[in-house]
Amino acid sequence: MYENNQLYHFLLERTRLLTEQWYEALDKDHSSGVYASDDPEVVEMVKNQNYEFHLRFCRVFDESCSKKEFLSAFDKWIYETSREEEHQHTPTHLILREFFNNQEQYLDYIQEFVKTSKETYSQETIDGWNRKIIKNFNRVILAFSKESYKYAEERLAAQKDMIHELSSPIISLSEELALLPLVGDIDTDRAQKVMENTLQQCSDQQVNHLLIDLSGVLIIDTMVAHQIFQLIKALKLIGVTCTLSGIRPEIAQTAIQIGIDFNDLSVVSSIHQALAQRNLLQ
Repeated sequence: MYENNQLYHFLLERTRLLTEQWYEALDKDHSSGVYASDDPEVVEMVKNQNYEFHLRFCRVFDESCSKKEFLSAFDKWIYETSREEEHQHTPTHLILREFFNNQEQYLDYIQEFVKTSKETYSQETIDGWNRKIIKNFNRVILAFSKESYKYAEERLAAQKDMIHELSSPIISLSEELALLPLVGDIDTDRAQKVMENTLQQCSDQQVNHLLIDLSGVLIIDTMVAHQIFQLIKALKLIGVTCTLSGIRPEIAQTAIQIGIDFNDLSVVSSIHQALAQRNLLQ
């Protein structure tokens, strides 16, 4: 439609102005993260991101731009902006607030366009423009929120994997002897990661005997206890014998309740006793 293209060019000419007006109106006293930064590089970055947003969004009134093209034009912008470090450190409600502030700018510019145009537009046309703005802002906000959440989940999973790996280190004590000190709460997920990491590290380090110390574990449930003893069986299959140390009474009770047989397992009260026995055997 001719009317839509007129509005498109009206907005396109004001994309830089939209950014400057938006940034000038930012409530920095009640903001944090990317919107509160005084770093010139960050300020320039956030302005450029906003300007790139407007270049894409005003095309909602470009009759040569299909709905699919309009949304796909935002893919790269959404991907890069949502994953940018400064935005990751900005509260979600503040990011949404600025989306809505930008939306208000567009609604205000619709009024300005109508007032300054030589043409006369029906209320139905004006209402249609307003609905189009709100509808497509909702689409972009939803896509941005989805991508931001996805990236946050990826980072959280990566951090969790790193914590699990660091929390179950295999400490080499000699050429063939190593120690696995388990500390803190162990849930089913962590127990699974301990099994995976321990098997891999024992294989990589060519460990023949592993001391597993549980003195730093305060609480353990039936499922986790079962997984720890499954680890010992798995280690045996790859030629690694194990000695358990520091088993607390409540953990021993849990092990007995699930029917774990200690007859074929070396169990000592402490790491010192385990090392002493090892020295005597040698």
